[in-house]
Amino acid sequence: MTDALPEAARGDRDDLPSNPSANTPFETILTRAMSRRRLLAGAASSAALAAAGALSGTAGSAVFASKTAAAAGLSTLGFEPLAHGYDETHHVARGYEASVLIRWGDAVVPGAPAFDPQAQSAAAQAMQFGYNNDFVGYTPLPWGSGDPAHGLLCVNHEYVDRELMFPDAADRVATTQSKAAVEIEMAAHGHSVIEIARDAAGRWAVVPGRFNRRIHVGTPIAIAGPAAGHDRLRTSADPSGRLVLGTINNCAGSITPWGTVLMAEENFNNYFSGDAAKTAEARNYKRLGLGTGEAEYGWARFFDRFDVEKEPNEANRFGWMVEIDPYDPTSMPVKRTALGRFKHEGAHALVDKSGHVVAYSGDDQRFDYIYKFVSKGTFDASDRKANIGLLDEGTLHVAKFADDHTMEWLPLVFGEGPLTPTNGFHSQADVLIETRRAADLLGATPMDRPEDIEPNLVTGVVYCALTNNGKRKKEQVDAVNPRAANEHGHILEMIPPGGGGGDKDHTATHYRWDILLLAGDPTKAADGAKYHPAVGAGDWLSCPDNVAVDTRGRLWIATDGAPKAGIADGVWATDVEGDGRALVKLFFACPRGAELCGPSFNSDDTVYFAAVQHPGEEKGSTFATPSTRWPDFRDDQPPKPAVMTITKIGGGPIGG
Repeated sequence: MTDALPEAARGDRDDLPSNPSANTPFETILTRAMSRRRLLAGAASSAALAAAGALSGTAGSAVFASKTAAAAGLSTLGFEPLAHGYDETHHVARGYEASVLIRWGDAVVPGAPAFDPQAQSAAAQAMQFGYNNDFVGYTPLPWGSGDPAHGLLCVNHEYVDRELMFPDAADRVATTQSKAAVEIEMAAHGHSVIEIARDAAGRWAVVPGRFNRRIHVGTPIAIAGPAAGHDRLRTSADPSGRLVLGTINNCAGSITPWGTVLMAEENFNNYFSGDAAKTAEARNYKRLGLGTGEAEYGWARFFDRFDVEKEPNEANRFGWMVEIDPYDPTSMPVKRTALGRFKHEGAHALVDKSGHVVAYSGDDQRFDYIYKFVSKGTFDASDRKANIGLLDEGTLHVAKFADDHTMEWLPLVFGEGPLTPTNGFHSQADVLIETRRAADLLGATPMDRPEDIEPNLVTGVVYCALTNNGKRKKEQVDAVNPRAANEHGHILEMIPPGGGGGDKDHTATHYRWDILLLAGDPTKAADGAKYHPAVGAGDWLSCPDNVAVDTRGRLWIATDGAPKAGIADGVWATDVEGDGRALVKLFFACPRGAELCGPSFNSDDTVYFAAVQHPGEEKGSTFATPSTRWPDFRDDQPPKPAVMTITKIGGGPIGG
């Protein structure tokens, strides 16, 4: 997910394309692709804008201050948007307050020691809140109650910034790390489950309850679904191929309709060293950018399973979606292999009108694909436990887009089309282990870094954040990815057949598609940005990453990479229908170096959970001399990733 630093400064490999296919499913570019009905500037919006008056906004403002857009009356969102800026602290729209709920090092498990950045240990970190909080999901206590004031908050921990974590780490060079530091890094990955509650005054706090739990690289995790037990998942430590230690690079996720957590394994390639060309998995690992020498994480120096030459199948045990039951702290997490293996940004599951469960997922790399899984079994609203396992059997599909605003979901099924022994697939397990290569052969559409995908349960439309793709050339432009050197990204709409909301058929293989917005600065012709016509110099966004939908069906867009355009990352909100469609408004802005992950709400939208990830992650920023000391601003404390609660002063739903 993270894209805050230039590739050369970060040293990671997650943004380097590894798709060798020449898939070009259509030839006509944007000139006739955008439908007049849905392209941002419909006649009704234009008329309303004319009545509202001239545009307003100041680009690049260094001062965060509330301002009123000229078209404020067009949006259902009642807050005054922030102006652009970029400084060492966070900012939230006027009328709202933001408070730190939990930060890196705070206690999760009862009995956790107090955090001391100068004397860290793996044992302590395994009981404390992990690093770089990403996905945040709220689920009420008890399950099914809908309680908006008492529940479980489930949080992913994606990766670490060793130069900001450790006093003696001046950079990200993995070979300088001690074994003790590596073990701390391992414990800082994974997931935290915390019980939280709101008091009568509206303040949220962590409750030291029995549900509180840490999952990390040392946690035993079951492997289930078609790939479980396959020869390519067997290792010297696990000859059964059904049990793996830990989960890594846990990016986005979701709460399922039955109250479990789906957490992604994204850029897992960064953890495996060695020369993959010397293994039987060379073709597989090359497609994932894995095993090309010294990895970004030097774990293989101390743990052989992260060296592909010593344990060539271990990497096949990562890159899956992991399901956790937060209501049972004794339960073992499970990797659901039926959802495919690639760099999952996340997966969002819904119950289709047919009763089948449908889960959408993006493969977060430039020129990779969008996927959809349809369960074989159906959801049972009366039996929560019976639904845990629905994601083990069904059909995974990959998306192919056409220039006439239609799209097709292509099934990834062994024995069908090119997915045969002739092309190296001998079972459905092979198809899922090498999901990317299978999708290549089917002719899927290479996308501009597909990240979070979120169905809008109010309208039935599915939204995908395409963060950016500066490597797309003019000859690679197509209707659904309409810009070469796309530095700012866009928001895609995938529209199943049927009526509104729950009447749409998410199991269908043919949808329509459209583009909600093309991000960037609308005052710069070179950006090619498109929004509602009222979006001006001070309102635009860059690099959409995660999205969420509130109970009124409005879209909240968190960004990752906006500082490259001179503005802070944060969250913008917009209507998706009516006069305010694509009229984006900045609600929250991050401190220096940070991106905003999540976003997430409680069950009645009265609190927004803001996951501020990697504050201070900028070139030259270190533990001793960080570019910000957010959120504590103490000389003896480094910057800390943290989850904040944002509430409306005086109460009420977020956004109005």
